Amino acid sequence: MLGGLVLGLGALGYGAFSAAGFEGASAGIAAEAVLIVVVVVWTGSYLLRVVTGRMTFMEQRRRYRQAYDQVTDAELQARFDALSEAEQQALLAQLEAESASGSEDAH
Repeated sequence: MLGGLVLGLGALGYGAFSAAGFEGASAGIAAEAVLIVVVVVWTGSYLLRVVTGRMTFMEQRRRYRQAYDQVTDAELQARFDALSEAEQQALLAQLEAESASGSEDAH
């Protein structure tokens, strides 16, 4: 399908250059040159998006992850707020103890 599109663009370019006064071979060469420039620019833009990480899938995944993190954070905060003061303090103490033992294990 993409090949057909490029072929069609070549035919349109040939027709446009012929209408602009170019003769047969010159119109064909000019149309080919334009197609080559278009393909090189298109490929370059694709490679730039790959290198910078701004591809469509990566952007969608990044936005999804941000939204997921916001919802998860809000849900966890709501659950924490629903706990009594004593339960909150016990949970925080437990997390501090786990954090301290985890950092000791790492050394």
